[in-house]
Amino acid sequence: MKYAAIDIGSNAIRLLIQESVIDSKSNVYFKKISLTRVPVRLGKDVFTNGKVSNENLINLIDSFSAFKLLMKVNGVTKFRACATSAMREATNSKEVCQKIFESTGIDLEVISGSEEAKLIFNNFNFIDLDLEKNYVLIDVGGGSTELTFIKKSKKIAAKSFKIGSVRQLENNDNAKVINEMKLWVKNTINTKENMIAIGTGGSINKLYNLSKHDLNAPMSLKEMVKTTNLISSYSYHDRIRILKLKPDRADVIVPSSELYQSVMKASGTKEIIVPKFGLADGIIYELFNENEKK
Repeated sequence: MKYAAIDIGSNAIRLLIQESVIDSKSNVYFKKISLTRVPVRLGKDVFTNGKVSNENLINLIDSFSAFKLLMKVNGVTKFRACATSAMREATNSKEVCQKIFESTGIDLEVISGSEEAKLIFNNFNFIDLDLEKNYVLIDVGGGSTELTFIKKSKKIAAKSFKIGSVRQLENNDNAKVINEMKLWVKNTINTKENMIAIGTGGSINKLYNLSKHDLNAPMSLKEMVKTTNLISSYSYHDRIRILKLKPDRADVIVPSSELYQSVMKASGTKEIIVPKFGLADGIIYELFNENEKK
């Protein structure tokens, strides 16, 4: 069966289509059919003006129309569309959702930070990890950062913070939230328990690729700092021209890295695993589980 997830973030919007496959040992895995990413930066609107602009509303409707056709030709059976931080804060979010539904028939859900963290945690089931160890799952988006503390494969605590890479660019008054986040980490996580970080999000994947270390191996905090310093030494245009970053990744990758580093330092973690999963993957896993229960 084919499933799809539409992820409306603060920096971009995505359509992920996957097919559930059951192997000879009755294990379930998901085969990626396609991933479409559109650089619609809602966070630039919302974090400066408080609402989604008419221009981006049109971009959203056009993107949803294209997504609907892609789902149709790929034979998608079930899908879910979720919006996160920027839409949570937009004063016109209800109007935006209504106009998208009227134009495309797609019901866009604006999910809470806790729901977002829960969906991201779904991916923990598909990462090859030592389940006796302790992990802090870090997802840095454009407008929010979701943290989940996992002890011996069980979720102990989770919290969403209103701080992200696009918000860092659009608003300089973020020190208070960052300090609150670090304090929560220190109060929730015992730094003597040998924590390992798991990073999800577009920027951490790009940082991982640029660090040029062994494939599938964890990235150390030192490697992350070194790679971030390298990126910082390039101008915005040279990050695109020389490092081959996308225009909407080139300006957010450094502030995003700084947030990962803040959490890692506060939790005492020295390395981070980057499994290339995200919110969209978690949505599809949830759809699969709901279908299996019927």
